[in-house]
Amino acid sequence: MTKTDFFQSARVAIAVATIAAGASVAGLSSSVAHAQAFRPEIGKPLQAAQDLMRASKFKDALAKIREAESAPNRTPQENFVIDSMRGSAASGAGDSATATRSFEAAVASGKAPAATQLKMIEALVGMHYSARDYPAAIQWATRYAREGGSGGQTRTLLIQAYFQSGDFANTAKESLADIQADQKAGRTPSEEKLQLLANAYLRQKNSSGYISTIEKLLNYYPKKSLWADVVSRLQNKPGFSDRLSLDVYRIKFATGNLTTPSDYMEMAQLALQADYPAEAKKIVDEGYKTGVLGKGAEVDRQKRLRDLTEKQVSENQKSIASGKEENEANAARTGDSLVTLGYNFVISGQAAKGIPMIEAGIAKGGLKRPEDAKLLLGIALIQSGQKAKGIQTLKSVQGTDGTSDLANLWVIFAQKQSAA
Repeated sequence: MTKTDFFQSARVAIAVATIAAGASVAGLSSSVAHAQAFRPEIGKPLQAAQDLMRASKFKDALAKIREAESAPNRTPQENFVIDSMRGSAASGAGDSATATRSFEAAVASGKAPAATQLKMIEALVGMHYSARDYPAAIQWATRYAREGGSGGQTRTLLIQAYFQSGDFANTAKESLADIQADQKAGRTPSEEKLQLLANAYLRQKNSSGYISTIEKLLNYYPKKSLWADVVSRLQNKPGFSDRLSLDVYRIKFATGNLTTPSDYMEMAQLALQADYPAEAKKIVDEGYKTGVLGKGAEVDRQKRLRDLTEKQVSENQKSIASGKEENEANAARTGDSLVTLGYNFVISGQAAKGIPMIEAGIAKGGLKRPEDAKLLLGIALIQSGQKAKGIQTLKSVQGTDGTSDLANLWVIFAQKQSAA
């Protein structure tokens, strides 16, 4: 979450404080209206102050309240009403320091009705937060909840105050509780809540918590920049295997995060090395189509790569047409060759033939990396438009080396595509 987000909430908090202050005055109106309950030297200026506040003349109202305050030998009830009205008038006049002191004194008196006291406490949370006194905001927000307050804005300020004061553990704990409550109730958690939880995990260097939260953000609020961030962090996750680099590029390409010449060239080269010439050609062609390739200092190198991919695709197509590759794949002891050949068919636009071939390779067994093959099958199904089956396949992918993490990202991608 950005500083702008935080202080936007602070501005909202000031508004909440002002509203709460006004409400507390309304609660006291009957006491002030019956001026006979107070001595004239107190009741009359307070009545005048209330009239001035209704006219939004808050500074003039403060002068009348000071007049009432000058009376000697005030009773506790008189002090409570003076403090309360001073807090409300000061809040309206923009004098937060005076408003804060006044409402704190009014609450401390123990004279406020329960509903009025909650409004005052709510105001104090907002004023302390806007003054960046985060420990005090936390203290008052905690008391607000303890005394039965249920205002969502105060809850939000409590969590943000934890974050701003550097208490990331409590930020994460309380944010997660709110998000889980939203999900249980069938509500969509706000983007602000999810961003705050992600930031709290990030500050704690909790990589798994961060990635899990970003995945929720991708589910609810998919953005290209979020995809780039979560994929980048996934690569840095302890235990993530370098052999999955091509799979990383595949999700980057799918989410629009293949943007530089080196991205396109690296992915194409990895695809060639993995014996997927059709995929390499698709990537190079896309690079030229978008204008990322075909210009700049490495234009000659890019052209050589393009020529190489076209040559290998041509040779591969001849081999496939002769039936040689398919015969060899069927005769192989393991299913790896069938998986590779099947994905080449999918990329070439022949999913009806390629998907069953990948499935046959997995069923044949003896695979060097069975989870990688299931991941590839899930990707192939999604790429060929069979999203429901692809999601089901991807959810079965296991492994702690990054395969299951990538599968999960593809599930999120497919679900969002299906909903679009």
